[in-house]
Amino acid sequence: MSATRLFSVKLNDGYFMPVLGLGTSAPHEVGKSKVEGAIETAIDVVYRHIDSSCVYLNEEEIGRAIQKKIADGTVKRDDIFFSSKLWLTFFRPELVQTALEMSLRKLQLSYVDLFLIHFPTALKPGEEIFPKDSHGKIIFDTVDLCSTWEVSTASVPSWRGDRQEFSQDGSSSILSPVSTQALEKCKEAGLAKSIGVSNFNRRQLEMILNKSGLKYKPVCNQVTSGTPSHYCTLGPQLLQENRMYFKLLRIVPKAMSLVFFLVFHVECHLYLNQSKLLEFCKSKDIVLIAYSALGSDPKKDWVNKDNPVLLEDPVLNAIADKHQRTPAQVFDFQLTPEDMKTLDGLNRNIRYFNFTL
Repeated sequence: MSATRLFSVKLNDGYFMPVLGLGTSAPHEVGKSKVEGAIETAIDVVYRHIDSSCVYLNEEEIGRAIQKKIADGTVKRDDIFFSSKLWLTFFRPELVQTALEMSLRKLQLSYVDLFLIHFPTALKPGEEIFPKDSHGKIIFDTVDLCSTWEVSTASVPSWRGDRQEFSQDGSSSILSPVSTQALEKCKEAGLAKSIGVSNFNRRQLEMILNKSGLKYKPVCNQVTSGTPSHYCTLGPQLLQENRMYFKLLRIVPKAMSLVFFLVFHVECHLYLNQSKLLEFCKSKDIVLIAYSALGSDPKKDWVNKDNPVLLEDPVLNAIADKHQRTPAQVFDFQLTPEDMKTLDGLNRNIRYFNFTL
C-alpha cells in the first residue's frame, strides 16, 4: 500500500482522499509568485492534497506549479488529489458546470477530485465576486429550489436581501439554492470525481440528504478550524487517529494553509471542535473536513482579529513543553488519553472565520 493511500480516508463513493491537505487561500500581501513556489515546495515534500477555489484568484499559478511537478517527474496527475469549490455567483443550475470548466482551464486540469459548494447561499450571477447595489448592499439571488433540489419551496427558506451570518449550529435559515443535480452532472461528466459541501450546518445537510431523486450524497462537509496561517481539520478525537501525518507540519510553506479534509468542509479546531456536527457526519458516512485547524492568518480580511491566538494557548503550550515539541508539533507523536482529554476541553465555540454578508 502506498504512503498516500495509507494516510487517506475512504469517501462514501469509493474514492480515497489524503488526510492532510494544503489550502491555497492567501492574504492579499502574498504575491502570486509565492503561491506558485509554495505549491511546488508542498508537492516536493509529499503533499498530495491541494484545496483551491476560484475566489482565491490564484488558479493559474496553482496550475502552473502542478504542471511543472508533473513535467519533472515528481508526480503524476493521479497522485494529486485536487479539490475546488463552486462560488456563490454560479449557483444557478445552468452555471455550475460552466464555473467548473472555467477553473479547469485555468488549472490546466481535465478534472478535479472533489468539487464543493463553497457556502450555503447564492449571490447575483455576474463578474463581481460580491455583487452590490447602489447602496453598497450585497445582492442575493433567488433560485427555484423545486427545479434544483426537487423539493417544495414552501418548506425551504432561501437568502434574500439583508445581512446574514453563516452558522453551523442550525440556528439560522441559511440555505443554498444551488443545484445538487447540477453537481451530479459534473460528476457524471467526469469533471469531478467526488462532490461535497462546505460550511453547511446539520439542517442544510439534511435537506440535500433527504432530497427526492438524490443520486450521489455529499462525500464531505468542509468546516473552519483555527490557528495563524495554517488550516487543518481535526478535533482531538480525529487527531489521535491521524497523528502520524502531522509530521509534515514542520515544513508547511508559510504563505499557505494546512487543511485536513473529511469531506464536509467547516471550521474546526481546538477552540471549535464541532463534536455534534462530527458525530452527525459520521452517522451519514460523510467526511468532515476542517479548515483553519491550526488557526487562521490574522492578515486575512475574514478573520476575527479579536480572538485569541490558538497556538499561544497556555494549555496547548504546556502539553507541547512536556513532550519537547512546539505547539504546532503537538500532534507529531502519540498523545496520552489525558492529553487528548485536556485538548478536547479547550473547546470554547470560538470562530476565527468571520465572513458575513
